[in-house]
Amino acid sequence: MAYRGTSQGAKEFAYCPYSKFRVGAALLAHDGTVFTGCNVENASYNLGLCAERTAIAKAVSGGYRSFKAIAIASDLEDQFISPCGGCRQFMREFGDHWSVYLSKPDGSYKEMTIEDLLPVSFGPEDLKKKRLFTTKNGS
Repeated sequence: MAYRGTSQGAKEFAYCPYSKFRVGAALLAHDGTVFTGCNVENASYNLGLCAERTAIAKAVSGGYRSFKAIAIASDLEDQFISPCGGCRQFMREFGDHWSVYLSKPDGSYKEMTIEDLLPVSFGPEDLKKKRLFTTKNGS
């Protein structure tokens, strides 16, 4: 896949002075547009952004809501980089049947889907399902 290599390039821009753990992501929209992202750390650790969420936020802020695939890259030699739980749920917001490419620096990769990474997940469609209880304002 041509876009997969851009995740390797995106990690070069990572801002990770604390963890020294570079991550890059390349998100492919259905029209072929690619959005890249890298991790951006913060001295207040919980305010950092993962590469996957950075790429998705860039796409959403540009009007995109549907994605074909995302490739994720790091400097891990002996294992494929896998998204954290927060990123899995963030990706799930935009569907569960798109591809996720977990890669290594040598270019090898493993293809999965959001559903593979986050089985039995909760998504936007669950908020539309019939509920037993509603609040006084009808929601």
